[in-house]
Amino acid sequence: MNTQEMTLEQIRTIGLEALVQALGPTGLIRFLQMFEQGRGDYTREREHILPTLSVTEIAEAIRLRRSI
Repeated sequence: MNTQEMTLEQIRTIGLEALVQALGPTGLIRFLQMFEQGRGDYTREREHILPTLSVTEIAEAIRLRRSI
């Protein structure tokens, strides 16, 4: 196999297939996650994403879910 003559997409595909063979699908995903740096500032963003609840409100939500 001459990688000099292969496209980047071909190299990527063969590489992913080799990782699946060696690690299995779950291992491949875990391997790829090591290289994902992510973006943004989650600490700042979560203030807009997550609701601001008191401990009492959280406990009440848990009680309601358990009673269903």
